[in-house]
Amino acid sequence: MQLHWTGSRTRSRWAAAAILVLAGLGATSLQAHHSFAVNYDSKKTITLEGVVAEFRFTNPHGILLLDVTTEDGSIERWTAETSAPVYMRRFGWTPDMVKPGDHIIIDGYASRDGSYLVRIQSMKRPDGTPIGGRLRAGDE
Repeated sequence: MQLHWTGSRTRSRWAAAAILVLAGLGATSLQAHHSFAVNYDSKKTITLEGVVAEFRFTNPHGILLLDVTTEDGSIERWTAETSAPVYMRRFGWTPDMVKPGDHIIIDGYASRDGSYLVRIQSMKRPDGTPIGGRLRAGDE
């Protein structure tokens, strides 16, 4: 069976097809964005101390990669997630507040699956100087 789309019906069918495609893309991006509770346990906090490998002040969440030296001297690369930049700015965060090579301490919420993933609650320098403001669980 062959379909022939001609005339005003063609425009309607193309419009319908475009709507379906866009709706599918929207559903995919909604699934990609997650809530705090999906990955993190608000009752399980951890403290990490290490050296910043990278800081991305990007949507939908900022990402900080932290190299943490373990007791045996090996390096664990942790991914620390922040809120969206629009919220971070409200709490005094800026894109240049930390740079690769900076030594920092992160307090945050541990991942539910035990991976090297943490949601940043607060950051400070080794001398105790706060970096940015405190972020809350659920700040998106």
